[in-house]
Amino acid sequence: MEAPSVEALHGELGDTAAVIGVAWAGSEASYSEFVERHGLSFPNIDDTAGEIYSRYSVASQPAWVFVRNGEHRTMRGVLTPDEVREAVAAAG
Repeated sequence: MEAPSVEALHGELGDTAAVIGVAWAGSEASYSEFVERHGLSFPNIDDTAGEIYSRYSVASQPAWVFVRNGEHRTMRGVLTPDEVREAVAAAG
């Protein structure tokens, strides 16, 4: 999924699931420019240090991490909107 698709899914999910973008390669200026260019309304955080990526065993982008009650599932690669919906539902 590209950024506009993730934004649309964020709007669709509402309070069902939080969408948070995590950037790890670039600068604060490049992250801000990306968010603005794509009109993203969900939170985006800087993980230049790689702490979040390490915690959830993310080696590269794109990747998704579904977290619920301290448990997490990491999925790598491009996911379709239906795959994201299924993962959100499975996370409970």
